Amino acid sequence: MDVRELQWIEPIKALRSLAQRPHLAFLDSAARHEALGRYSYLACEPFSTYLVTDGQASWNGETLKGDPWEVLRTLLARYREEHRPDLPPFQGGAAGFFAYDLNRTLERLPAPADPGQRLPQSVLHFYDVVVSFDHHHNRCWIVSTGWPEQDPARRTERARRRADEFAALLARPKSPRIILPGTAGAWHSNFSRESYIAAVQRVVELILAGDVFQANIAQRFNARVSPLFDPLTFYCQLRSLNPAPFAALLRYGELTIASSSPERFLQFDGRQVETRPIKGTIARSADSKEDQRRAEILLASEKDRAENIMIVDLLRNDLSRVCTADSVEVPALCDLESYASVHHLVSIVGGELAAGKDAVSLLRACFPGGSVTGAPKVQAMKIIADIEQVAREVYCGAIGFIGFNGHMDTNIAIRTVTIDHDLAVFHAGGGVTAMSDPEAEYEETLAKAQRIFEAFQGTTPGAF
Repeated sequence: MDVRELQWIEPIKALRSLAQRPHLAFLDSAARHEALGRYSYLACEPFSTYLVTDGQASWNGETLKGDPWEVLRTLLARYREEHRPDLPPFQGGAAGFFAYDLNRTLERLPAPADPGQRLPQSVLHFYDVVVSFDHHHNRCWIVSTGWPEQDPARRTERARRRADEFAALLARPKSPRIILPGTAGAWHSNFSRESYIAAVQRVVELILAGDVFQANIAQRFNARVSPLFDPLTFYCQLRSLNPAPFAALLRYGELTIASSSPERFLQFDGRQVETRPIKGTIARSADSKEDQRRAEILLASEKDRAENIMIVDLLRNDLSRVCTADSVEVPALCDLESYASVHHLVSIVGGELAAGKDAVSLLRACFPGGSVTGAPKVQAMKIIADIEQVAREVYCGAIGFIGFNGHMDTNIAIRTVTIDHDLAVFHAGGGVTAMSDPEAEYEETLAKAQRIFEAFQGTTPGAF
């Protein structure tokens, strides 16, 4: 492994240097936070690609037989690295997305009537080089592993050469900023206001009938973007308007995924596991006194606290499947976290992974995140497919990395836009319980979508 510390550069400036390189992944702690927003990562030019399409795994275009989760575990094991505690956790490995619809590789679930954009169920690029950033200490490194070379001498030489290449890219003069329109055409939803309210009422009826305790229902927005639309400028506008600790930008040719997620799905440091479910939301106010009043309303909300606690119990159960006995705990319950347009209730559930389990075991046991399905999870997912009628794809899946050192960090892909050629798509939803007010649930989806709509209205000079 070749590790080089660089003079500090802001990650967004480093992004400009690598923006045109193939298969770019930017895992971006856009919101600084003492506990959450410490690290960011940039990677591009992967040496291999793992895909899952219709439940079938492939590796560099070659179909691989077997369970896709076991295939992934086997591929990661080829490139095993010892963890270096003096560096940020992602030190080379697989990064990309796990779409929500990967759930059908885990459970017998109906396919939604509308397949959406027909994206793969998972795209993971295997990166031999990562540029990592520590925001607490303003330090950054190039970490070059030398994979996929297996011969030690050739691997050392490749690691050195690739580190040289990335250092040169980061050092070259930046091209002038090009500020292009970020506008989109008219937005369309798969629900009208009336039909979404009716959908919430239907879920409440199912809850009262004993079919489910809670289900998350989302509406899907889509619009056409202009030929001049620049996804990179759009992402910079989005991160400026809605900074989030688990943001991400993935650029795969004509496909761009731009996420400003506030929610961690799973973090694994080789031993300890953490998940941070968000349940409970209220729109913020520009008036400071009113904003504080709304935060207090959320903290006191019986409905929102019950919703959060229900999902905490679900996640405790999920983690118990792969963690040691009695290690699963809840160090924070229904704490307030505030973001650009909303306040959230956030809990923390943690545990210690059992012997013989790894990051893939953990992801498989918990996927998709309970905060974006409902409880019981399988029944909630069946109701979601029946009511929403359209594939969620990346939305409510996960974006992040699994390192060759066994470490992992992923978000819940909410506040996430998929731009495929000239079509932009995103979802906004919320958890429905027996105490839900259908009209309030509809308004909550708009509050969550607000900053994404604003980001499409134009760009701020100097944002990129």
